[in-house]
Amino acid sequence: MTSLPTPPVAKRLPSTTTHHGIEISDDWAWLRDPGYPKVTDREVLDYLEAENAYFEAVMAPLKPLTDTLFQEMRARIKEDDATVPQKDGDYLYWSDHETGGEYRRWWRRPVAGGEDQLFLDEPALAKGKEYFRLGGLSISNNGRLLAYAYDDNGSERFLLRVKDLETGEHLPDEIPGILSDIVWNADDTGFLYGLANDQWRTDNARFHRLGTDPKDDVELYHEDDEGYRVGVGETSSRKWIVISTGDHVTSEIRLLPAHDVFAEPVLVAPRQTGREYDVDEHDGTLFIHTNDTDPMWRLVTAPITDPGTWTELIPADPHFYMTGVATFADFFTVEGREDGLDQIEIHYYDGRPKRRIQFPEASYVTGLGDNPEYAVDTLRLSYQSMVTPGTVYDYALSDGALTVRKVQTIPSGYDASKYLTERLKIVARDGVEVPCSIVYPADFPKDGTGKVYLYAYGAYGHAIPPGFSTGRMSYLDRGMAFAIAHIRGGDDLGQQWYHDGKLTKRTNTFNDFVDVAKGLIERRFSYKGGIAIAGGSAGGELMGAVVNSDPDLWGAVVADVPFVDVLNTMLDASLPLTPGEWPEWGNPIEDKAAFELIRSYSPYDNVKAQDYPPLFISGGLNDPRVTYWEPAKWAAKLRATKTDDNILLLKTNMGAGHGGKSGRWESLKEGAEEMAFVLWQLGVVDVEA
Repeated sequence: MTSLPTPPVAKRLPSTTTHHGIEISDDWAWLRDPGYPKVTDREVLDYLEAENAYFEAVMAPLKPLTDTLFQEMRARIKEDDATVPQKDGDYLYWSDHETGGEYRRWWRRPVAGGEDQLFLDEPALAKGKEYFRLGGLSISNNGRLLAYAYDDNGSERFLLRVKDLETGEHLPDEIPGILSDIVWNADDTGFLYGLANDQWRTDNARFHRLGTDPKDDVELYHEDDEGYRVGVGETSSRKWIVISTGDHVTSEIRLLPAHDVFAEPVLVAPRQTGREYDVDEHDGTLFIHTNDTDPMWRLVTAPITDPGTWTELIPADPHFYMTGVATFADFFTVEGREDGLDQIEIHYYDGRPKRRIQFPEASYVTGLGDNPEYAVDTLRLSYQSMVTPGTVYDYALSDGALTVRKVQTIPSGYDASKYLTERLKIVARDGVEVPCSIVYPADFPKDGTGKVYLYAYGAYGHAIPPGFSTGRMSYLDRGMAFAIAHIRGGDDLGQQWYHDGKLTKRTNTFNDFVDVAKGLIERRFSYKGGIAIAGGSAGGELMGAVVNSDPDLWGAVVADVPFVDVLNTMLDASLPLTPGEWPEWGNPIEDKAAFELIRSYSPYDNVKAQDYPPLFISGGLNDPRVTYWEPAKWAAKLRATKTDDNILLLKTNMGAGHGGKSGRWESLKEGAEEMAFVLWQLGVVDVEA
């Protein structure tokens, strides 16, 4: 584009703090409204609105391209799509979208026969709202009552309501501010839930009896450690209600009989720093999935009458990372990854040999789907790969047969033979092999001239599976490759892979990502400046780190709700997530070494006078996870410091939170904007003013 508007400039207001005898300057600290979570400061709002106006002006010439991309992506989505009905008790349940609809409708039909019943209508609930997100949804054991919760501003404080599915009327029971699942007791007289406290931390499990004032709800458990979060759930048999608490490294679980939630809780095992476990139950035996002896996890059992006496059932395996265990009436399942590839195993209580479900492709993503019933003879599974659309299977326990129940429909058409996929192993600078999944057009040139979109996350032990995406086809169909770097910090190769990218080893995450990019260049997939990169939240922190360290590698950068002000956030215990985040990042308040390490890589603190690649940055005004001022401060400091004239955009969603806009089409439009920016900056398309 030949002419661009002048970007806004945020004022500099010197501010300093001192920690461990070291003075930290922050000229843009004023962008944090002192009244947060309410943001009313006019100067702050004026700056964010000026950035949004600049964003709109710069993106205006790209609108035809954005519209084209949006229509492409929308044409690959079945507008009236529905999930496969699943039996739960006396009903079959499913959800769908209306043609053109932004939100889901939830349905059921009696197994014995009868009419379809629309029991929750998200479009009606969202009508007239800028933002809507459904949270917990739970139907009572007798099938009559529905408890559900929703958020209509992005703050992730949900309003709980109860609906009588026979009359269609709502009960007077309403509970604002919940942040948890919802679990009914056995006789459906009430349910368990958790409230968010003033710091947006769920430190409680409460019981609400229908028809009573929520102010009188009984707190069944309270967590005093401000770094821990409390959750509620239930065992597969629904005989026991689970109250869990923990942080990123330690867990502790209590069980309540579903028929008597006021009974003395059964403590499975007291918290032990560094030990995590989760629990299911079968006929009085606890199945405890734990990392107590090995980061690849193992499975132990214990009688519920003596939950502390553990007997090993399945030992840890150096090649099999056990990720989950679920019990059913006649068998139990073990999920995991063998050398990074998803596996599902069937194990029998009577000692019959285990059975592993086999799939045809060399690289894929699979897992248990929706399996609400305890006594079953088939299992619902999900399956996909980078070239295979999402598929729903029913797996027959009797003979191991896989029956396709649904294959993701792509209305505009899809030909898998047009694309190729590989799983590469790229050696990082410390000699460790880092996996990279890549998909590209069959005629993609491996001559060093190609364009690549490289994505990663790399934190909290969250793996990024090599799954299918209709959205990315707009890159592939324009000749680009799409790659996922399975860097340390995720648990793609096991929990040790996660441990090797956190705390004192955090910089491995950044180095891995840079080294994967360099490896793609060495293998002639691309060249310096031919790689666009993207990440969100903690993945946005990754983006901030690598643009500081290796700015010349990247042709375009998308950083969504980026966690870039790491040092200041970890120094502020009053922020919602900070105490619970110290096991992930370190506690710079008490630990000088942690302070110095975080200071050495925190993206905001390490912005320097150098050329930076084109940047697309997003934030959400109501985001409780990555507060709006982190991307805003970062953008302001970059504008004041960088030495290039490359585009830098900051878009703040003024009515949304961490996930951006709600609704499937509105969120798709945001994806189209980001894609248009990348295609423009990489020179894949020409854009004229």
